[in-house]
Amino acid sequence: MKKPPLRFALAGAGFWSHYQLHGWRELPGCECIAIYNRTRAKAEKLAAAFGIPADRVYDDYARMLEAERLDFVDIVTAVEQHATMTRLAADRGLDVVCQKPMATDFASAAAMVAHCRKRKVKLLINENWRWQPQIRAFAAAMKKAPLGKIWRAHINYSNSFPVFQNQPFLADLPQFMLADMGTHLFDAMRFLFGEADTLYARAHSVARGIKGEDAASVLFGMKNGMTVYTNLSYASRVNGECFPQAFITVEGEDASVSLERDFTIRVVTKRGTKTTRHPPPRYKWADPRYGVVHASIVAAQRNLLAGLRGAAPAETTGADNLKTLRLVYGCYESIKSGKVVKEVGGFREANPLV
Repeated sequence: MKKPPLRFALAGAGFWSHYQLHGWRELPGCECIAIYNRTRAKAEKLAAAFGIPADRVYDDYARMLEAERLDFVDIVTAVEQHATMTRLAADRGLDVVCQKPMATDFASAAAMVAHCRKRKVKLLINENWRWQPQIRAFAAAMKKAPLGKIWRAHINYSNSFPVFQNQPFLADLPQFMLADMGTHLFDAMRFLFGEADTLYARAHSVARGIKGEDAASVLFGMKNGMTVYTNLSYASRVNGECFPQAFITVEGEDASVSLERDFTIRVVTKRGTKTTRHPPPRYKWADPRYGVVHASIVAAQRNLLAGLRGAAPAETTGADNLKTLRLVYGCYESIKSGKVVKEVGGFREANPLV
């Protein structure tokens, strides 16, 4: 017998909500039936665009949870609201999909995970970066290539995209680049290369009028012995920049694999070079500037939906995402102290994002 679709409410009607709703619409097996936003007019506009009745628009989150018959909530609000909203939903027995970063500090994120575990509900993080098709293909190429012992990798996300123009609130965040893009890239790094043991980070605030960092460099010592150097920047006007693509190279004893511009993967061995291309699928609703990112929303949410339905394990659970957050907060600790952070896998100190 075919299972009925899971009914969910979307909390938040900001920049990314529109695209995440489109992503859910691409998937059979779920249905958005209500929208919350603290500014009601924005929720009404989003609901109208997606055919959601006006009487299912709310500016009171608790009231929405009480009034609607839901299976889960998708939280796409500002990060400072995540913990409270997650707790309220979990207390009603609802599974939670939460936007990254999970919380404003590590302690709050860990408490979210613990509370959902106590309430026996699922907490999943809408982390889409590892689901970009070229990154999945890169992972497959690594397994297939005769790399030998892997010893070094480089991840480079450096461009001059005017991110503060379409999301001006980002300029007011005291911690930005690592909290925003670090969560993406460090999750992808963990997916590709495993867990980190040590890190050393430096950061810069290049753009005028911003409170946080818009560029950072991090050197990771991985538990498997390899070194990973990661660059993150929205302040880099350089040749070959290609927002929002990240370039990755991994080196082994006998070969290398590189993810290059235009979704190209290049495998270099003693016998020669093999090149393949892995462009993302195209969706009419996607913003061309964010094409590969928006396409990966569908793949990420397909995996989350499978996890919610019990059909397959979700990769980006709250518990797993804590490992990524340890790296983010470890970076801020390293920047503050000017020292290497050791045993980062056990890092616990809270570094507030707001």
